[in-house]
Amino acid sequence: MRILFTGPAAAGHLFPMIPTAQALRAAGHEVLFANAQPLKQLRETGFPIVEIGDGSTLFEAFERSTGGDTRYVTPDLTPDEIRDRAARAFAFASRPTVEGLLKAAENWGADLLVHDAFQASAPLVAAKLKIPSVIQNFGVSSGLDMAGRLAANFTDVYETYKVSGPAESTALNVVPASLGGDPGGLRMRYVPYNGGGIVPAELLRRGTRRRVTVTLGTVLTQLDGVRAIVRLIEAAAEVDAEFLLAVGDADLTPLGTLPDNVRPLPWVPLAELLTASDALIHHGGSGTLLTALQAGLPQLLLPQGADHFTNADALTATGAALRSASDDVDARLLTRLITDPDLGEAAVRLRAENAALPTPAETVPALEALAAS
Repeated sequence: MRILFTGPAAAGHLFPMIPTAQALRAAGHEVLFANAQPLKQLRETGFPIVEIGDGSTLFEAFERSTGGDTRYVTPDLTPDEIRDRAARAFAFASRPTVEGLLKAAENWGADLLVHDAFQASAPLVAAKLKIPSVIQNFGVSSGLDMAGRLAANFTDVYETYKVSGPAESTALNVVPASLGGDPGGLRMRYVPYNGGGIVPAELLRRGTRRRVTVTLGTVLTQLDGVRAIVRLIEAAAEVDAEFLLAVGDADLTPLGTLPDNVRPLPWVPLAELLTASDALIHHGGSGTLLTALQAGLPQLLLPQGADHFTNADALTATGAALRSASDDVDARLLTRLITDPDLGEAAVRLRAENAALPTPAETVPALEALAAS
């Protein structure tokens, strides 16, 4: 069987697909990714790639579609307004990928198309070629809903290719039902893929002092720096814990002189870092949230934009997380994060819910059945 994967060229959209692709390849199937620039992160996964698009990056497409308004921090918008804004931008970015994805699927003879909800060209190609398709969700939000929003911004492209509408896709959820996703779709255990990186040997096990990892994902630091954690770092000095600052090569100047208990790190795969941590503080990105869920850690979310607010609502409702505005973080809140037993117990329950779901390998037969249909 030949399975074609595609999605926007961003870690948050592509990384959740990697365990699915790995499981299919391990089962003996052929896997190919069709993606636009940049391809560096995807190339490092070891999968073959065919380039689609016009050579421009996702960020360049966003700049053109929004007239330069690429702000990521949007506390002034409702979650629904954020989703509509994202749908317009991602639909615009998908336009140059249609022809390349269509040719790749047709020439390679794809039996199944697995795609991210934000890749508007995929449902069109699946419908045009009558290929079964799967929307690989990456978080708690509905992928089917987002795919519909993108299709509404793609009607002229459907007319151009003489396709009446998007293909009916099966949703592949990677969250327990208690967190959301698309009802009626497949559910699969979330298995983190965070890319490669060197893990400091002393972080392979927990220390004698509590450790709290702080991260802002892969996009926020590029667009807004570390402003979201300025107050947090000040408050950390008053807390009896070690704070691991995992923000890659972001400029730390806005944080001033770091307290003695705050340790900046180079890029370290988050899943490995969390095995030596007692809690996680982050912006609310889906991949970050689910990596901590898989590790069974309590979380503090500081939502900024994108799907962060939706994620914060869903996770705090389970009792496994706290949320705060960035400027409201204080030592009392940080201390509660690492000492409240209710938070820890809820996080362990969520980890058990995730572990009870079929692994990617155990999900392969369901995907084979979809392709055969």
